[in-house]
Amino acid sequence: MTTYVVSREILENNIRQLKKQAGDVPIWAVVKGDGYGLGVLPLAEVLSEEGITHFCVTDIREAEILRDNNFTEEKILMLRSVSDRRDINRLLDLKVVLTVGSEETARLVDQIAAERADVAEVHLKIDTGMGRYGFLPEETDRVIALYGEMKHLAISGVYTHFNCAFNSKALTRQEFAAFMGVVEAIRAAGQETGVVHCCNSAAFLKFPEMHCDGVRLGSALLGRMPFRTKLHPVGYALTEIDEIRTLPAGHTTGYSALWKAKKDTKIAILPIGWYHGFRVSCQPELGRARDCLRAALSALKQIVFRQKVTVEIGGKPCRVIGAVGMLHCAVDVSGVDCRRGDPVTVQISPLHVKGMPVVFRA
Repeated sequence: MTTYVVSREILENNIRQLKKQAGDVPIWAVVKGDGYGLGVLPLAEVLSEEGITHFCVTDIREAEILRDNNFTEEKILMLRSVSDRRDINRLLDLKVVLTVGSEETARLVDQIAAERADVAEVHLKIDTGMGRYGFLPEETDRVIALYGEMKHLAISGVYTHFNCAFNSKALTRQEFAAFMGVVEAIRAAGQETGVVHCCNSAAFLKFPEMHCDGVRLGSALLGRMPFRTKLHPVGYALTEIDEIRTLPAGHTTGYSALWKAKKDTKIAILPIGWYHGFRVSCQPELGRARDCLRAALSALKQIVFRQKVTVEIGGKPCRVIGAVGMLHCAVDVSGVDCRRGDPVTVQISPLHVKGMPVVFRA
């Protein structure tokens, strides 16, 4: 049976390290995407045990899971600027903090809250470059006007989301300056900003001066960042050998015959493939010439240096050979003492895991 194994110890150590780095600044733990593949509830429970009391979601179901499982007093922030009346009502029932990213959304939420004889707690989203939700910095006057016009909104926070914190210091500093310009204008108008937050995981690790009143961390919890950190990946896939066989010299394995045996070769067949998330990654951005060049150079590097993909069998690295199939792959186990049913450790990001249960272990 193939499973994704999460090390509670590593996850707890990552959380503690991040808390130490955050100091007195609260961490808003992002549990979107089914808890980044770990499961909303299992991840939230570990976070709660480590003292995290603020959470971020992007789907109503994620908020429902938390509220239905004794997360009754914790702050939950919806990171989307929701515009459906039924969804807004449901989120208010769940006492979720709403994101307001436009005047239209602000008026709708204010109207629904008035109909309920209620007050909706909201955070204002400022768009400094991501271009999804949010008021533009040039619309600061309209942001300030909301404080006086919307009687049924309780504005308890202002935030933005950086789009290049992992790879552009200059652009991130530019966005931060634009964001703080809006924050300072709100304060200069005599209004309260509430919790000011802008750091995602990458910005949190690279720009401590931008931590403000709170930080939103997701991928850092899992220890999977696109740059070197002291964090560690929290999990791995665990499968077992389905079959062991010897292929004669000249024989191939996998689609497209990408690998051919130079000599009689002992191989193991594993019941894991790209369907489960093995050898699957986020697609590189190819919207600019430099992005295309970077992707091409990365591919060329793999060809020139023949970078090997390995799994671990009996504590030894074993090379994956041939193309990884939908549900199977082959590995070279020449010189390795192994047999059918032996366990195999495979490195996979939980973001891409599917078709296998997730289990937490001490």
